[in-house]
Amino acid sequence: MDAFELLAHPVRLRVVHAMRGGRELTTAELCDRIRDVSKATVYRHVDLLAAAGVLEIARERRVRGAVERHYRLRGDRAGINTDTVHSLSLDDHRNAFAAALAVLTAEFTAYLDRDTADPVTDLVGYRQHAVWLSSAELRGMIDGMREAIAPHLANEPSPDRSQYLISPILFPVEAPPTGTGAEDTAADSQNQETSS
Repeated sequence: MDAFELLAHPVRLRVVHAMRGGRELTTAELCDRIRDVSKATVYRHVDLLAAAGVLEIARERRVRGAVERHYRLRGDRAGINTDTVHSLSLDDHRNAFAAALAVLTAEFTAYLDRDTADPVTDLVGYRQHAVWLSSAELRGMIDGMREAIAPHLANEPSPDRSQYLISPILFPVEAPPTGTGAEDTAADSQNQETSS
C-alpha cells in the first residue's frame, strides 16, 4: 500500500492526528480518543500504520500477561511527498478530499459530544470566504498561512494546550472572468479611438 492510499483514509488520518505533538499512545488510548469507531477497526488501522512505518513502537510493557505497546508517530512518514501529489488523478483528489471531509465531520461531532464542548469559549471557527486571487496572491496567502501555522506544529501537549484541528481548504470555484481585465479596458479604449 503506497503512502497516498495509506493516509487517504478517515480512520488512519484520525490516528495520525491523535499522535501529533510527540505523543506516545497505546491502541487502547487511541480507541478511547476515537470512540465512534469500533475497537477492532482502530486496532486494524494501527497495525497497518505500524507495518508501513508511519507508527513506531516507543516502548512496551507487560500488563496481565499481554504486551502493551506505546506507539509514536514518525513525522517523516506521516505525509505525502510532492512527487506523489503531482501523480494523483482527479479521482484520487476526489477520494482524498472525501476522506478529509469525513475526518472533519467525525472529529467535530466527537468534539460536540463532549460534556465540556463550548464552541464560543474554544474559539471554534468554520467560516468560508470566497476571494478573487491572482496566482501570485494565492501563493502569497498560502505562504502567509504556512508562516502562521508551521511554528506551532512541533508543540507538544501540555496542561495549558488543547489540540486543535486546522484544515485550510483551497480550490477555485470559478474561473477568471473574461473581458473585465485592465488589458480589455485598454483594448476597448484603443478601438474607440481608432474608430472615431
